Amino acid sequence: MADRRNNFSQGSIPWNILSLAVPMTAAQLVNVLYSVVDRIYLGRLPGSGYLALTGIGVTTPIISVLMGLANLCGTGGAPLCSISRGRGDDREAEDIMGNSFALLLLLGAAATAFFLVLKEPILYLFGASPATFPYANDYLTIYLYGTVFVTISLGMNTFINAQGFGRTGMMTVVLGAVVNIVLDPVLIFWCGMGVKGAALATVISQGLSCGWVLLFLTGRRAILRLRRTSVRLDRARTRQIVTLGLSGFFMNLTNSLVQVVCNATLQFYGGDLYVSVMTILNSVREVVVMPIHGLNNGSQPVTSFNYGAGKYSRVRESIRFSVTATACWSALFWVAAMLLPGLFIRVFNGQPEVLRAGVPAFRMYFALFVFMSFQMSSQTVVVSLGRSRQAIFFSLLRKAVINAPLTVILPIWMGTSGVFAAEAVSQLLGGLASSITMYFTVYRPLGRLRDDVPR
Repeated sequence: MADRRNNFSQGSIPWNILSLAVPMTAAQLVNVLYSVVDRIYLGRLPGSGYLALTGIGVTTPIISVLMGLANLCGTGGAPLCSISRGRGDDREAEDIMGNSFALLLLLGAAATAFFLVLKEPILYLFGASPATFPYANDYLTIYLYGTVFVTISLGMNTFINAQGFGRTGMMTVVLGAVVNIVLDPVLIFWCGMGVKGAALATVISQGLSCGWVLLFLTGRRAILRLRRTSVRLDRARTRQIVTLGLSGFFMNLTNSLVQVVCNATLQFYGGDLYVSVMTILNSVREVVVMPIHGLNNGSQPVTSFNYGAGKYSRVRESIRFSVTATACWSALFWVAAMLLPGLFIRVFNGQPEVLRAGVPAFRMYFALFVFMSFQMSSQTVVVSLGRSRQAIFFSLLRKAVINAPLTVILPIWMGTSGVFAAEAVSQLLGGLASSITMYFTVYRPLGRLRDDVPR
């Protein structure tokens, strides 16, 4: 018999979403501290200036790919798991979770081997210079040995949140982040390890988060448990998970693609200084989008559960609430970004040359940021309903189709400014296209369906 705890087909939709979104948002904000705190410390390493910070920025596309593998299984499996729960089929939900875990193990091990063998040519391809390669290489080598910890902690934590245990999911991230923050200054400065210390702190903290996730999912508190019998891969089930999860993977992959193109273009037109500026902009963006991710991740289990239960009016209400909330947050940040760009930049590096290059780049990069929230919300909606084709389309549109080509073309006439302008244009076009498509193909058709008739 299905376990009906955390039944999202009952109660207030905003309350159901916020009960998950608030701890998820807190967790997402804390999660960003993994990379942001590293960059704040490394930006202040004596004698290295911004070279260490630039070196870490070069590794960002690779780390994004690794996180994309976690998203492949997490964003692919968790919505299917929630839809099955909504239908009352907890056995199928557990099998989906077990198959996702097996995929995370396999993909994490394969990615570790691949990048360890090819890291040097990849880092130079991604924008490293002879001055920054030693920093990038030291950081990435240690980080890669913790890849399986990263994929499992991120990928399987989505199944904790999908069951309605937002606070437990938050603790997964908080545990790792606190350990990371404590170890960073000890290993970087006191032990004199520099970038190696930052990477080791991250690996240790992710290992602890991984242990926490597995402890909960195999324990008695979980509604759906990770069982040995569910880990055996089933071809049809695996295909469903991967097909839907490709949207999350492509989002990370295209982020990596654009970051590679940005770093290489900035290195060509402006040198290490502008790669450092881009690293700072990406760090700020990671912090700012975390509440948006938290709201969207909080709405996903609620939307998926009600869709599986045939509560289509509640699905539409969930869509309205999440889109409105994310747009409001984006607008608030936009005001701060236009008025106080220097304040954000000084958190990472206060050198005069960084500020001179960074302030106009900051304003241009975030000029149309509000529209990006529409793309992120639309992406979450189609993933929540298991619509893999639309999810993949939204993932590829903004970054691969619009942003990457513009990043190459605009600098021909605009120099380094063209790289930052390309991001703003992609936010506008990608956001409008995604939200309009979602409205006419998902939101309006759901209004014509009667409740309590599961599809």
